[in-house]
Amino acid sequence: MQERKKKIVVLSGAGISAESGIPTFRDSNGLWEGYDVMEVATPQGWAKNPALVLDFYNQRRKKALEVTPNRGHEILAELEKDFDVTIVTQNVDNLHERAGSSHVIHLHGSLFESRSCQDETLVYPIKGWELKLGDLCEKGSQLCPNIVWFGEMVPLMDVAAQYASKADIFIVVGTSMVVYPAAGLINYVSLDAWKYVVDPNLPDMKPMPLLKMFAEKASTGMEKVREELKNIR
Repeated sequence: MQERKKKIVVLSGAGISAESGIPTFRDSNGLWEGYDVMEVATPQGWAKNPALVLDFYNQRRKKALEVTPNRGHEILAELEKDFDVTIVTQNVDNLHERAGSSHVIHLHGSLFESRSCQDETLVYPIKGWELKLGDLCEKGSQLCPNIVWFGEMVPLMDVAAQYASKADIFIVVGTSMVVYPAAGLINYVSLDAWKYVVDPNLPDMKPMPLLKMFAEKASTGMEKVREELKNIR
C-alpha cells in the first residue's frame, strides 16, 4: 500500500512575485504609484470610472506576461514530486501555474480572468493582456477584472482555511503577514504541523511549536526549506 504523501499548504504573497520583477503594492516605485487605491481597486472606483480601472489592470496584466517565474516558484512546483501541495496565494498573477504548480487557490482573484458585472458566477479567461470597455458577458453585461477589491469579502477564505487545518507542513513565503484575512490562515494550522516562514523582513509572530523562520528572499529561502523537508517526508 502506497504511503500517503504529507500535505503542504503554502501561503504566498507579493514578495515572491517581486523577485520576478512585479513591483509590490508597498514599493515606492510600485505599479500603484500615482493611483489612488480607492479609484482603481474598489467597487466604487469601478462604478465611477471603469475605463481607468480596466487600464490599470491591463497594465498589470501586461507586466505579468513580461516576467517569468523565479526559483522560489519553481521549488514549490517541484515539491509536488514528494508532497501533496496546495498553494494559497494573495497574488493575482499566474507565476505559480507557469512554474508548474497544479493546485493554486487565488484568494484575491486572477489577473487572467474576467467576470460579468451582472452575474458573478460567469467567469471567463482573458487571452492576451487587454480587457476593454464593450467586452460583454453572455448576458450582455460589461466584463470586469475577476479581482477581489478592497472592502469586498474574500470568497475562497473558508476553502483555504480548510486546507490549512489539514496541513502537515505550512509554508509562508513572500508576505508580511499583515494583510487580513489571509494572514490569519496560520491560526488554522495544527500545533503538530511544521511551519516555515521565508521573507527578507520577517513578520512579528507569536511563538508557536515547530516554527522555523528564514530572513531571505523566496529563491534562496525555499532552497533551505526544501533541505529541511528532506527529513520529514
